[in-house]
Amino acid sequence: MQKKLFLGYKLRRLREQRALTQAALAKQLELSPSYLNQIENNQRPLTLPVLLRIASIFEIDLATFVEDEEARLVSDLREALADPLFTGGAPGTAELRNATAASPELARRALVLHHAYQKLQERVQSLAETLSSHERGQALAGPQFPYEEVRDYFHYSNNYVGPLDEAAERLSEQEGFRPADMQVDLMRHLKDRHDVRVKIIADHDGESAMRIYDKTSGTLYLSALLSGPSRAFHLAHQIALLGQSDAIEQLIAQANFTTEDAKSICRVGLANYFAGALVMPYRAFATQARAVRHDIEQLQSRFGVSFEQVCHRLSTLQRPGARGVPFYFVRVDMAGNITKRHSATRFHFARFGGACPLWNVHEAFAQPGKILVQLARMPDNVAYICVARSVTKRAGAYLKPTRQFAIGLGCEAAYASEVVYSAGLDTSNADAAVPIGVSCRICERADCQQRAFPPIGSHLTVNEHHRSFVPYLFTQAGEETGGAGAPNGVVEGVGG
Repeated sequence: MQKKLFLGYKLRRLREQRALTQAALAKQLELSPSYLNQIENNQRPLTLPVLLRIASIFEIDLATFVEDEEARLVSDLREALADPLFTGGAPGTAELRNATAASPELARRALVLHHAYQKLQERVQSLAETLSSHERGQALAGPQFPYEEVRDYFHYSNNYVGPLDEAAERLSEQEGFRPADMQVDLMRHLKDRHDVRVKIIADHDGESAMRIYDKTSGTLYLSALLSGPSRAFHLAHQIALLGQSDAIEQLIAQANFTTEDAKSICRVGLANYFAGALVMPYRAFATQARAVRHDIEQLQSRFGVSFEQVCHRLSTLQRPGARGVPFYFVRVDMAGNITKRHSATRFHFARFGGACPLWNVHEAFAQPGKILVQLARMPDNVAYICVARSVTKRAGAYLKPTRQFAIGLGCEAAYASEVVYSAGLDTSNADAAVPIGVSCRICERADCQQRAFPPIGSHLTVNEHHRSFVPYLFTQAGEETGGAGAPNGVVEGVGG
């Protein structure tokens, strides 16, 4: 049985953008005004004939229109509502889906409010710690909320920025950039089109920077420590800042960021996006990716780019009408902090706290340079092929610490035939997948032996006569608590 499509909010938004009345649109769709009103209020699903007429009238990509973009919004809202701030049982998945489908903008604003609350709580805690220790300084400085705002911008754009992606591809074709000579071609373009010279400089007297642009002299300085792929990326980044400034500023204006810091961060992010699209043009890269079944190492050699650059680019191949395999991309440091995350999939990342310890991205540090493959299953029962590998960024001196990260890339197991990393995996066997979650604070898996702490809102009882292999045994809010000695009412978390 096929899933019914309730997309009333999207249709209403399209109609309002075109300044059409319900009666006018109903006439074009060959429907009665009352029937259209029911569709817009999600009282009736969209049928295939109506969908086809919508696509024709509004000249939109049908795949983009029917995409389940509410899934990630539901996940984010579910995590936010797990906060102890909200008493009582958490809303069910069906209720959350109904709410986000009816008013996704209201759901996003609720998330903004919760972000603000989180930041305020952290600042209050910092203040309390400062007062208790009689210290001053930077304790009041909480986490940078603008970074989260920019992350959400790319997150809800499916990590695809059409105007910049298309502009990068046009420029690459016009200039005839060659992967084998990308650095030379980019430097030539900077000199011919922007009168910018490039100089490679060494680290002197502790002064280190990957890229410095001197507008007065028209000189771009690049660090000698940068690898070839990194140099090409920074050259392309500078081309974005010089040649695509109007397009970038327009995108920033449309995003409606709340702070100047967020605008500045997004400006860098958009320039980075253009840079990746310039050295790996969409159609050429997508064609090669399909040909080698998304083999990251082969794509590295064919485009002269790094492992991380390939993974990030794969997560952006979501051009309407020419979509690639939907991938998630993540970069994690050795402490488990997610420093980069983008997703075109339903894979959910933790917005607060650490990621699941069973996810293979953490294991990558134990086997440096080796590509690890994991078949994993999220609590929503969607299985993923997860690829992970550590990367090392050299510091250039013995006494400077080397930076290490783990890169994660993954797609739904439904795309196994299109991904080389599915070799040897039994994607048809549900028991073969490792059960992972978003984070312990919201994960409902009751049998996880790696759980760091019980989920928020669960009910715990202590039973000194029972010890389980599972660190925390609990019942969810609203469920019956087990009696003495019953496994579902025991908390374990202390002792060896």
